[in-house]
Amino acid sequence: MTLALLVALLAGLSTVVGGWLGTREQLLRRQVLAAALASAAGLMIAVSVVEVAPQAVAALRDMVGPRAALGWVGAVLLLGALLVVAIHLVIPHDLNPAELEGQEHPEEARLLRSGVLVAAVVGLHNLPEGLATFMSTLQDPTSGITLAVAIAIHNVPEGVAVAAPIYAATRSWRRALGWATVSGLAEPFGAVVGYLLLRAVLPEEWLVLSLALVAGMMLALSFLELLPAARRYQTHYSQSLVGFFLGAVVMVLSLQLLRL
Repeated sequence: MTLALLVALLAGLSTVVGGWLGTREQLLRRQVLAAALASAAGLMIAVSVVEVAPQAVAALRDMVGPRAALGWVGAVLLLGALLVVAIHLVIPHDLNPAELEGQEHPEEARLLRSGVLVAAVVGLHNLPEGLATFMSTLQDPTSGITLAVAIAIHNVPEGVAVAAPIYAATRSWRRALGWATVSGLAEPFGAVVGYLLLRAVLPEEWLVLSLALVAGMMLALSFLELLPAARRYQTHYSQSLVGFFLGAVVMVLSLQLLRL
């Protein structure tokens, strides 16, 4: 069990590597920042559409039937999107760009808000990943470590997506790395909590629907926050386009590693 928890911890803390990269000055040019934000959107949309939502539908199909499975997953995806709106509403008003227009640094406030939202959703996304890594390592350490490496690969750009906008807004590498670390620590936390819940005979569909919930949050965050932010900072449309494409490709390749 100690090995399984350590593997989940190391996979999650790969976001710190991304967080460090996100505090490099070279990443704070408008072109690079636009590409990084679009890359995070591509990553989140790819994992939601290609992996999480189909996985949830497939898991529920045998229990409730195809049409009901689609209905349940669709409803929970919508709920996840609404939760992103709720997170936006509870963020302190001084981080809300709508209330900062005319003040000195509205763009920095937008960046800080985007970074905090990304950290919250990435943290939720990492909960089931931590559980998957933990359970896989318990059953077969070799496959668990392979899974952890694949998860670590796509946790690095997630760390960049969290840290880069926060560092650009605050110029505090401690704050940027702190948020990246917190989002990564969700993996070992999810491993422990998920394992204890499973021991208490948590119904399988609850876990599947929690994945669908996070997928809805990632989709909403991508379309409502990340892509508009990327467009604001781009100096040419190709920067957002290439960033989005690279983020999606990295995620799809990492998912292929998960299936090895």
